[in-house]
Amino acid sequence: MHAIIIHGMGRTPLSMCFLATRLRAAGIKISLFAYTATFEDWGVCTKKLCAFIDKRVGEEDFIVIAHSLGTVLTRAVLPTTCRKPAACFFLAPPTQACIAACRLAPRWWYRLLAGEMGQLLANQEFMSTLPIPEVPTKIYAGNAGLTGRYSPFKEEPNDGVLMVKETFLPDIPFQVVPSLHTFIMNNRMIAKDIIEITKKLKT
Repeated sequence: MHAIIIHGMGRTPLSMCFLATRLRAAGIKISLFAYTATFEDWGVCTKKLCAFIDKRVGEEDFIVIAHSLGTVLTRAVLPTTCRKPAACFFLAPPTQACIAACRLAPRWWYRLLAGEMGQLLANQEFMSTLPIPEVPTKIYAGNAGLTGRYSPFKEEPNDGVLMVKETFLPDIPFQVVPSLHTFIMNNRMIAKDIIEITKKLKT
């Protein structure tokens, strides 16, 4: 099995290396996709991802593992890839115009660093047009963020960036893990679960 791994906004493929190492040790082939929200616009990035998937997987069976903004890119390009993945695994996916993006969108430094894609995360009309994957998919949401009086999320379970309920998609199974948004890909439980599910796909 081949895994296409896509990092989140403001990160690089290095952020996914712990996860990639664990998957590789289980016999899964790895391809890490790289992009930058600061310098690439949405159209260029989605075309690049589609071409990357088609080129890397060839005739191989494959899965897609994506973090945060990477899940948004994945949902956009899957209908246009030559072949469909056997499964998708979404780590802390923003599935609506989340509170964090809406609050940051007007700030000049966020517009500079996050580019067009950062603005799209705050656009509910855009987020609602993203297709829901038609292949088996699982969502992993973190709940290690601060709650209570001093939390911007109040009592809502969150990962420090997204509320758990901002990661839901209709009819898509999800698992809550004790992780922060930025480091959820390093969670051992997630790697183990992906490996176990992938092994079943191959049988």
